[in-house]
Amino acid sequence: MTDFVTTEVQGGIGYLTLTRPHALNALSLDMIRAITQALNGWAADPKVVAVVVAGAGGKAFCAGGDIRYFHKAAQEGDPLLDQFFVEEYALNFLVHRYAKPYIALMDGVVMGGGMGISQGARLRLVTERTKMAMPETNIGLFPDVGGGWFLSRTPGHVGEYLGLTGALIGAADALYAGLADAYLPGNALAELVASLRTQQFDSGDAVLAHIAAFTSQHADDCVPSQSQLAVLRDQIDRIFAGTTVQDILATVSDAEGDWAAQTAAMLRSRSPLMLCVTLEQIRRARSMSLEDELRMELGMMYYVFRKGDAVEGIRALAIDKDHKPRWQNTRLDEVSREKVRSFFDSPWRANAHPLAALGGSA
Repeated sequence: MTDFVTTEVQGGIGYLTLTRPHALNALSLDMIRAITQALNGWAADPKVVAVVVAGAGGKAFCAGGDIRYFHKAAQEGDPLLDQFFVEEYALNFLVHRYAKPYIALMDGVVMGGGMGISQGARLRLVTERTKMAMPETNIGLFPDVGGGWFLSRTPGHVGEYLGLTGALIGAADALYAGLADAYLPGNALAELVASLRTQQFDSGDAVLAHIAAFTSQHADDCVPSQSQLAVLRDQIDRIFAGTTVQDILATVSDAEGDWAAQTAAMLRSRSPLMLCVTLEQIRRARSMSLEDELRMELGMMYYVFRKGDAVEGIRALAIDKDHKPRWQNTRLDEVSREKVRSFFDSPWRANAHPLAALGGSA
């Protein structure tokens, strides 16, 4: 186990808390292993009927993976870097297929790896403090942890917009996009957890019913129609339906208004190569199973630290903090179709894939 994950069973519920608040509960390999061990243990324990996952500190559920570690490990050729993603994606799959109700309290920052351990939950709760994003293109990565799968299943072309830009969204946007299930004000979320701890539950359905009684009282406090994504939906669908990233950028650059200008600026600041790879990922993922999409992502991640822009992107954002990444391609028209496709050629034979055990078509 690790100091950064605490587990407790009370009243039939397994409480799993990320306790690394100084790093916004960013995931390390030890944390991934501790979460996996706890979930596997509780899955086999008849005394545990549901799981509640939360982040400590009041600022974040989980801000993602430990990108400083990624940078150091990539530069040193540390084989544990590849293993990190093998075990993280296996955990993401475990969450999606967990047999008992898995409830994610998505309060505060929920990004990257935090989305990976929450999007597969039976119930995803958000608050007025929720700050959700898949911001990987900002550091020369792509939206992983199943991001291609769940972003491609958002309404219309919202997934392309969120995945390419890494735009930050709040509770109403998350509900509108299908990335959350219910809203509770932060103070009511605390009351919910306190009330859960006073009960003895004999079934997962009873836990879900108890939570539903709380969320129903606040059903009108935050509704999808209040979402900025809803307001922008027609523009998003028109612009992000583009065949290529070049098409998307050209269309949004010609559009009027602050949102279009901000969106164009975000796209121009990202790695041209990884924007093209990300668009391809999301488009492919629409017709893929979750297990096949996670296997695809693992191959993409294998390449992104070897021939992509991840090391440079993390350097610019988190190490030197000069915010001046030197992308290997400076313009979208420099990115060849062949190079993009090469990110989708698996480094492994199907039966030797590190995630072959997920099942499906491997």
